[in-house]
Amino acid sequence: YRGNNTMTSNKHRPPHIYLSNTEYYITVGTSQRKSLFDTDIKKTFIKSALEAAVRKFEYILNAWVILDNHFHILIKTLNGELLSRFVAAITGKSAIELNKLNKTHGKKCWYQYWDRCIRNEADFWVRMNYTHHNPIKHGYVSRMEKYFFSSYNNYLKEKGQDWINGCFEEYPIIDFTIEEDEF
Repeated sequence: YRGNNTMTSNKHRPPHIYLSNTEYYITVGTSQRKSLFDTDIKKTFIKSALEAAVRKFEYILNAWVILDNHFHILIKTLNGELLSRFVAAITGKSAIELNKLNKTHGKKCWYQYWDRCIRNEADFWVRMNYTHHNPIKHGYVSRMEKYFFSSYNNYLKEKGQDWINGCFEEYPIIDFTIEEDEF
């Protein structure tokens, strides 16, 4: 596709469809699935880069979680053709910071990213719940509010526990694993 809706693909990477004013669920994984972001300081590199990219590209950030070897974000694009640049802004800046810390100039940190256009309201909320549940899924914590590199606590503070419980009840995480989330 060309124009407002662009699709790119290559046999070694997942296809990407770039749509404006569209909700996307994005997963970005580290190179060789290594736990490169295994400290709070290192996770902060990703969080800071994410916040800067959201401001720069004027995307709406609905949910996020950062783990040692991948992160998930649920965003709404303004200009979908800039999606790959948005992801590159996050991965590039966080890689530079990580390499500075580790004194490993130019070392590859990130592998690639997968994106999925959100299909409907239920898909949106299931992905939101999946994002917030991810630290439990991967064994980081036993309760979501104990994990601080996630938007979960923002929702807890703004909406309250009853609202969150209602979201999980109405849009349960069906026992699925996103193919690209096998980290």
